Amino acid sequence: MRTVLCFGDSNTYGQVPGSGPLDRFGPDARWSGVLRQQLGSGWYVVEEGLSGRTTVRDDPIEGEHKNGRRYLKPCLQSHAPLDLVIIMLGTNDLKARFNQPPSEVAMGIGCLVYDIKELASGPRGAVPEIMIVAPPPILDDIREWHSIFAGASEKSHKLALEFEIIADSLEVHFFDAGTVASCDPADGFHLGAEAHRSLGIALAQEVEAIGWTREHG
Repeated sequence: MRTVLCFGDSNTYGQVPGSGPLDRFGPDARWSGVLRQQLGSGWYVVEEGLSGRTTVRDDPIEGEHKNGRRYLKPCLQSHAPLDLVIIMLGTNDLKARFNQPPSEVAMGIGCLVYDIKELASGPRGAVPEIMIVAPPPILDDIREWHSIFAGASEKSHKLALEFEIIADSLEVHFFDAGTVASCDPADGFHLGAEAHRSLGIALAQEVEAIGWTREHG
């Protein structure tokens, strides 16, 4: 059986658009759950979604634990051996409080890729396959979140290109979620049920297309 770790923010957690932080789609409706169903019994899918998670930035308001880099290594070791790590982060890095351009958000993703490679938590101490997923762009109308995400919509449209450049340079897989899913107008930056399903199906196809030649336990 192969194992995939899905490491992300509220869109991996499955937060329902326009609802509270604890309102969550069910396990089979989240994209990671759809991925599990599509891949079948030969795969074990680990969900690691945290609302507000950034790539490498301590959040001065929500807390340093929202820094994805702080939790990544123990997370990798906790679930090892891993055949594949999927990273879908970046939306929260676009909050006005961080004042980061898309290129530096992509550099944060690159730091996580370096950490994954360094730890080598794959089967028999190998480096697992890594897939960077660019989140769908934030909508122009983000309702009461406008001040928190001021300027984020324009920046979010540039993330996919920057993420793809990083993925190519680090020789890891890349997928643009915006090609199959859009954020829900209920709040402008979370995925609705149909978007979760579309993304899960698309990612399953991407995972199956990887040349799986490595032995696994």
